[in-house]
Amino acid sequence: MTALNRLTTYILKRYLLLLASLAIMAFGVAFSIKASLGTSPISSVPYVISLFSPLTVGTATIAMHCVFILLQILILRKNYHPIQLMQLPVAFFFGYLTDFGVWAVQGISCHTYWQQWIVCLIGILLVAAGVSLEVKAGVVVLAGEGVVLAICRAVPSLKFGYMKVSFDVTLVVIACILSISFTGRLQGVREGTVAAAVMVGLIARQFGKVLARWKLEDEQSS
Repeated sequence: MTALNRLTTYILKRYLLLLASLAIMAFGVAFSIKASLGTSPISSVPYVISLFSPLTVGTATIAMHCVFILLQILILRKNYHPIQLMQLPVAFFFGYLTDFGVWAVQGISCHTYWQQWIVCLIGILLVAAGVSLEVKAGVVVLAGEGVVLAICRAVPSLKFGYMKVSFDVTLVVIACILSISFTGRLQGVREGTVAAAVMVGLIARQFGKVLARWKLEDEQSS
């Protein structure tokens, strides 16, 4: 196999891995919505918007990611790298997959609180697995993470971990305000949201340790 063919195969594997990670994350979001215990912080705003507007969760997610991409451009300006516009097709793919996932799990029934928690935990596991695969692919991050990275790049003194937590909290607060303002009660933010905020990162790190044994670079050189 020539060096060019190896490089092409290597890049293709990374993009396929990215697509797989987005599909897994989308189904994780769908399971969390089905559980009705609150969605993950990044999905809380799109879900709430879908409750009082004609937009689906997926289309609201796409719109939110477009706003995130615009924010990155405004924050970084001339330092914004055009390659990051790859976040746009990724946003559309993720949004449509989320809507498909919501449709696919509609037959699942949760009649008791413990059943809701099982479905919620499945959603958390899927989102965590998707995040770890996204990191492993190393191609492009979702626009939400892109905003956090852009802020940290503009203000080097800010640590990514702390900024990510602040960003997630901000999204949850916005979701709460939108929910109360437009539906008259709190929806989309519950104990499952807190569980996702705490557990996704921890589980993703454990998945990451397992995926670390898979050396894509070695496959390129073989």
